[in-house]
Amino acid sequence: MTDDTLLPFDLPAVRRRKLTVDFDGGTQSSDAGLLLLREAERKLGVCRRLAETMPDRLDPDRILHEMFEMVMARTSAIACGYKDAIDHDRLRHDPLMKVAVGRCPQTGAPLASQPTISRLENAPSKPKRRGFLRLCSISSARP
Repeated sequence: MTDDTLLPFDLPAVRRRKLTVDFDGGTQSSDAGLLLLREAERKLGVCRRLAETMPDRLDPDRILHEMFEMVMARTSAIACGYKDAIDHDRLRHDPLMKVAVGRCPQTGAPLASQPTISRLENAPSKPKRRGFLRLCSISSARP
């Protein structure tokens, strides 16, 4: 028996591709809340603004992961209860984590690994971290 019940809301497109949901198994994620976090980021832009304040000092030809993608992946992981960067070795392949940062869940390249995320977390100096905290508090105070 097939019961095709429509969702009460539309899912956001990823790189102009329609996102669909089925329950046939296959590639799965237990972090569906990432779709809501992605929409909140699209409206508020907190991670985007935070990433813009963090210069990437690597050779541009060697950058595999954009700063926004790394910031979005790390904050999304924390929001889903993954407090340690080591979790990113598994999460980098998670289809909804890829959607959260704007990559295609099936064909998108894996996200940043644990060592890359750890370098991201340890890179800012103390004054820079204070500025990030101020930015976050200003962003959370916005309506």
